[in-house]
Amino acid sequence: MTLLRALFPCIAALLFALPGLARAAHRVDFEIDLRAEQAAGRFDPTRDQVGLRGSALPLSWGRTLLAKQAAPGLYRVSVVFERVPFGGQALQYKFKIDRPGAAPDDGWEQGRNHPLAFPSELQSVSRLFNAPAVPLPPQRTGHIERLPPLESAHVSARGLQVWLPPGYEKEPQRRYPVLYLHDGQNVFDAEAAGAEWQVDETAQRLVLAAAIEPVIIVAVDNGPDRFADYTPTEMLTPAARSGTGRDERRGGGGPRYARYLIEDLKPWIDQHYRTRPEPASTSVGGSSLGGLISMWLVLHHADTFGAGLVVSPSIWWDDMFLMRDVRSTAWAGPTRPRVWLDMGGQEGGGILQVSRQLRDALLARGWLADRTLGYMEQAEAGHDEAAWASRVEAMLRFLYGR
Repeated sequence: MTLLRALFPCIAALLFALPGLARAAHRVDFEIDLRAEQAAGRFDPTRDQVGLRGSALPLSWGRTLLAKQAAPGLYRVSVVFERVPFGGQALQYKFKIDRPGAAPDDGWEQGRNHPLAFPSELQSVSRLFNAPAVPLPPQRTGHIERLPPLESAHVSARGLQVWLPPGYEKEPQRRYPVLYLHDGQNVFDAEAAGAEWQVDETAQRLVLAAAIEPVIIVAVDNGPDRFADYTPTEMLTPAARSGTGRDERRGGGGPRYARYLIEDLKPWIDQHYRTRPEPASTSVGGSSLGGLISMWLVLHHADTFGAGLVVSPSIWWDDMFLMRDVRSTAWAGPTRPRVWLDMGGQEGGGILQVSRQLRDALLARGWLADRTLGYMEQAEAGHDEAAWASRVEAMLRFLYGR
């Protein structure tokens, strides 16, 4: 019984991760109270519609599931979730008003996403439109140290966390590889975004099972201008999407962020922790724009980063800059960097085709499938932390598997 109890979290995670296995359906009845919005003239029931978007199918962030009017100012919709987010994480959702002629980004509730745990197979949510989100308590596993922000001449100071593998304190002579992860506030707990990568839980389990080599994981928070830090080139943003009403050029701060990682952060980590500082033992990773900058870093700074996790990368940035860069750039290090590339099938129309083109470009440049290039597609995965959490085990096995 003790063994079964110990194995249950692993079995549960596997059941959630594998497609086609039976799962109990969860139904959530949502009631949206729009009376205050209607009284203030921000919602016209003769013209506007309301519903919700979210992080787990059948919801999505790109399409509103519309609610029906149940009483003046009250709208209801029921949602059946065949699968809950990976690792028992909460659903992330928001209500949204859709009106004719509005811009795609108009009508959202203000503030952060709302988390909803799945404690039962039937539950109800009834609240005001624009009610503040109530965060769930964070869950953290293993030894995680929060560091003071490191001052830099290249980028703004930002939060840092270091996860130390089991046994770190008991083996004072041992040295460890290091994995640097962008958007670090979402790596170990859901406090910032309402969802997380669960890297600490997954790494702890794999290290204790001797499935991967013990590794130090450094989570680097994004700064106030994420677009700048995680993009190696500028891109013209049209007025309709810039938020300022005029065309603007955004991004292009990736080289400065690289100098922060290479000249400021990595030397500090190597000085204060027992690392293996060589490129073969130093990896970098991130998702979305973080995946974009990770691919750029292993191409242009392979003399520092010998491997990269390119997770749901923003291949679209700057007219497919990443594709051009991969096809034309020779890596900067002594050996070919190892690359993990993945994509979810629900991240946008045609996204898997573009992801395959990037994979094929890497193969054409000499990367070897399942050796120097790991590739994964998840047909039902969206562009969110729970989807990325479900792939962390595969990523860590690719980089550090035994």
